[in-house]
Amino acid sequence: FVVTETERDALFLENNLIKKYQPRYNVQLKDDKTFPWLCIKNEPFPRVFPTRNLVKDGSEYYGPYASVKLMRTMLDMIRQLYPVRTCALRLTKKNIDAGKFKVCLEYHIGNCLAPCVGKQSEEDYDAIIDQIRSIIKGNISQVILELQRLMLEAADKMDFEKAQLLKEKIGILENYKSKSTIVNPKIDNVDVLSIINEEKMAYVNYLRVIKGAVVQAHTVELKKKLDETEEDLLLFALTDFRNRFHSTADEIILPFDPGYHLEGLKITIPQRGDRKQLLDLSRRNTLYYKMERERQKELTDPERHRKRILETLKKDLRMNELPEQIECFDNSNFQGDYPVAAMVQFVNAKPNKKGYRHYNIKTVTGPDDYASMEEVIYRRYSRLLKEEKPLPQLIVVDGGKGQLNAAAKSLEKLGLYGKITLVGIAKRLEELYFPNDPLPLYLDKKSESLKVIQQLRDEAHRFGITHHRSRLEKGTIKSVLTSIDGVGFATAQKLLWKFKSVKNIEKASFEEIAETIGKAKARIVHNYFQQEKKP
Repeated sequence: FVVTETERDALFLENNLIKKYQPRYNVQLKDDKTFPWLCIKNEPFPRVFPTRNLVKDGSEYYGPYASVKLMRTMLDMIRQLYPVRTCALRLTKKNIDAGKFKVCLEYHIGNCLAPCVGKQSEEDYDAIIDQIRSIIKGNISQVILELQRLMLEAADKMDFEKAQLLKEKIGILENYKSKSTIVNPKIDNVDVLSIINEEKMAYVNYLRVIKGAVVQAHTVELKKKLDETEEDLLLFALTDFRNRFHSTADEIILPFDPGYHLEGLKITIPQRGDRKQLLDLSRRNTLYYKMERERQKELTDPERHRKRILETLKKDLRMNELPEQIECFDNSNFQGDYPVAAMVQFVNAKPNKKGYRHYNIKTVTGPDDYASMEEVIYRRYSRLLKEEKPLPQLIVVDGGKGQLNAAAKSLEKLGLYGKITLVGIAKRLEELYFPNDPLPLYLDKKSESLKVIQQLRDEAHRFGITHHRSRLEKGTIKSVLTSIDGVGFATAQKLLWKFKSVKNIEKASFEEIAETIGKAKARIVHNYFQQEKKP
């Protein structure tokens, strides 16, 4: 299948493919009918009219329109706002000067300015056509403003039916889009390719456009064997696709210059416009195909997928064994108070929530992340050694060299330094540090190894923040409300949930407090704060 930007584009593509392949069991859309276009005829004093047939006579065609109602609304608006002719007369200068024509009813009712008898110059008429062309292309803000003005006028005159009709037309025009990437008569016969290049695989999408319509789409997965460049892979795919689908297109739309001249072919690298929209469509299909392939691999063979990730981690982090168990640590504190640490555990590259742990820092006072990290690493692994539980193959600490050295110090005390791979991930630049190595390791931003480490870091941060907020809330409750005789933690928590802060509780009336915790305890709390207010 092909991914499109909108439902309308999907409908146009379906129409193109059914007409091309004529599927046996599909009885719809197989005739020669197609979606309508708006035509600005190539003639003196051009007409603007709907058509289902594209004739290459220099006329301009806009569309196609999935909604005939939308197209007719646009045409009605144009005819209401601009007096353009609807007749099929041959309005050459010679015929007009010879007086061959007479004005018709359209002139008398104000729908036409009678260019047929010389009452409107060709220059003035062309200026109107320029405005119409701009509107059809999608620049309809002026039309909407005009309709809004007419709607307000109708409402002022109590003509609510007309106002409602105008309102509906405004709504339709606001949802209007005049272009489709699936069908565009300006683009005749081209091939479009896009590529997503990864560490071991590349994905290439091919779109075949004939007579302005996408008639074929195909995406392939290329497994790299050597250090092939992106240009080499794209060139290989281009040759293969053109041979396979017998393409005769003389223009190729690519995301970059392949660095190789292809005889008889024009290479276009669009930055904007219709061709850029086709290239973007191709890239969306490539990305979707890649995501689907990865999802299928994980579903069909999750063990193989996980093992491949672990092998990649082992190689990238220069480890001696597969990191089947990884543990990541993160510290949190609030202006030096309530310091906590969080540890998350991944087994076979997946979160193992049973192995998650929270730690309240006991030996550190003030905001000292390094000492906190040293304490929590020592507590965690001294306990595992004591209980003879399995140790991780990889430890990740959220932080730079300081946190990493603190963790290394604790591992050294326990005799584990060098036996477990230890890395620190610095914020922002995603630098990975190893103990005693001054230079950071930069992994490819697309690599699976970095994605796993980032997931570990983010999960540890989330888990730590949740616990820290809980402890901070409890600390706030204990420090103020639970100091009141007769008020316990549960009562204090109810009050904070209701009033959000101690200050609001202090301002609350006895009745408001009683609604939350009952009259007896409300009297205690209310009296306490009343006593506090006295000098």
